[in-house]
Amino acid sequence: MKLFQILPELNSGGVELCVMELSKYLASQGHEAVIISNGGRMVENLAAIGVRHIAMPVHRKSLASLFQVSRMRKLLEEEKPDIVQIHSRVPGWITYLAWRKMDPSTRPRLVSTVHGFYSVSPYSAVMTKGERVIAVSQSILSYIHENYPKTDTHKTQVIYGGIDPTEYSPNFTPSTEWLIQWREEQKQSEGKIVLLLPGRITRLKGHRDFFGLIEKLKKEGCPVHGLVAGDTHPKKKDYLKELEAVLAEKKLSKDVSFLGYRSDVREIMAVSDVVCALSQQPESFGRTVLEALALGKPVLGYDCGGVGELLSAIFPEGKVPLGDSSKLLANARKILAAPHHPQLAEGSFTLNAMCENTMALYQELRTAP
Repeated sequence: MKLFQILPELNSGGVELCVMELSKYLASQGHEAVIISNGGRMVENLAAIGVRHIAMPVHRKSLASLFQVSRMRKLLEEEKPDIVQIHSRVPGWITYLAWRKMDPSTRPRLVSTVHGFYSVSPYSAVMTKGERVIAVSQSILSYIHENYPKTDTHKTQVIYGGIDPTEYSPNFTPSTEWLIQWREEQKQSEGKIVLLLPGRITRLKGHRDFFGLIEKLKKEGCPVHGLVAGDTHPKKKDYLKELEAVLAEKKLSKDVSFLGYRSDVREIMAVSDVVCALSQQPESFGRTVLEALALGKPVLGYDCGGVGELLSAIFPEGKVPLGDSSKLLANARKILAAPHHPQLAEGSFTLNAMCENTMALYQELRTAP
């Protein structure tokens, strides 16, 4: 089969990783895997995994993006993919408007994956217009049926994201070279208990709650150091400055390090003592939470959305009611006093399961009337 994955850009994030890994799997199985996006730092890796990239400005949240509809329709007519899968709203609308005007007897089958708790609106409804709709968690499935009740329950399906257990396991250890360089770069965390907050620099990720936890632990005499690993979009530079000012005010500037974008988050999680997931709104899945738990690292996370689902299934000791700073501190104390090492049940939340379930959906849809 020829399979198209369409998303805004290929820079960093859970959606991008999901698309990359799925496309790699499809290519390895002998299918023609194509990604359409506006580009990004991950594009240079595609040739090595046998995936083709088509650059197209499908990322702009602007009415001008509608000028791409006819171009998309022409591309689909020329390329003749068997399946087209949309992963975001702007490219979703471009693709859907192009697709619906094509001959139903010859057009590709359309799949949409709902990766987030989008604002409920006609604009977001495009993510429910696939002939099959994938929800990345039970929380997302509930969101779809509660907010878009016209969506046929028979065409929706939960397919969890997954990790490769050969890459994420309690036995993983960073290379000697990496460890030497890390210790040289991060001398301020040497000998400290390290708490890591992975994720992009946005208000939703709970940086202030993270700083508050570090402040309280430090006041109790705990030798703690915080790491924030995440990309800062050019539009979020002011927010980063705001966070740095908060740290200065709390006299924590030397106790928290901003690492920026890192391609070695797995290694950083492996040398951290606790990984935090403190998003202020429910997350759809929580990829980094799964990765950390698979590495055997305890996770402190708010009990909502996909993060709550993962913690309930794997590490309930880490669950904290959303915004409950007292419980956050109490759980941190317990975890640090008696280190916990979570363990995934064999075969659960694996990358292979995600890919095989998606492939089965493709095969079923391809033969459906």
